[in-house]
Amino acid sequence: MKKTVLYIFLLASVGELVTTVFELPILHLICKPLIMITLGSYYLLTVHREDRSTSLIEAVVFSLVGDVLLMIEDSSGLFFKLGLAAFLLAHVFYILTYRQHRTEGEADKLKGIQKMRLAFPIILSATGLLVILYPVLGDLRIPVIIYTLVIMFMTLNALYRFGLTNTKSFFMVFAGAILFMLSDSILAISKFRHPIEHADLMVMSSYIAAQFLIVRGLIYHSRK
Repeated sequence: MKKTVLYIFLLASVGELVTTVFELPILHLICKPLIMITLGSYYLLTVHREDRSTSLIEAVVFSLVGDVLLMIEDSSGLFFKLGLAAFLLAHVFYILTYRQHRTEGEADKLKGIQKMRLAFPIILSATGLLVILYPVLGDLRIPVIIYTLVIMFMTLNALYRFGLTNTKSFFMVFAGAILFMLSDSILAISKFRHPIEHADLMVMSSYIAAQFLIVRGLIYHSRK
């Protein structure tokens, strides 16, 4: 059953990427919500009930809500703001999930100067994004600043799992967090600063890969 759900996830992902190139509205309406529905179902079917993370399920649910809200186009920008809020909550729940999916007391975890050195590129990227966007955000300045700081914190928490989980879980979750940050950065620059060619394709491909890697990586921690 879980393999079937995974295949549907892959088909929905490919279908959604196709819609970004050929603009197929009906396929878009079907495929985009299916991405997180099938990924969440895959998690539930793979992890035993007693090992499931409530915060991870909530992160998946709010990601699904964000996907649906961002599908709705309106001139006021209300649904974009609501979608932003949904993904903000998804990132908060991912942060909580990362803290659950680690083993405290491991000897090879990051310490002091290691944390600072490895965190610097992530902090620099988030800061640079805000510098680029700040002059053109208008009344969205505060929400976007808060969102950027939260996704930066989400990525840092993925980094700080190093040495506190198995290698496969760490690298998959951290790669997913980086891709999530990249996806949101491309979306923000293309929306607020200047349009990027094939931005929709880049945003969705990195977003889908990010969500899959995070969920799959957390499953591997459960199997440690």
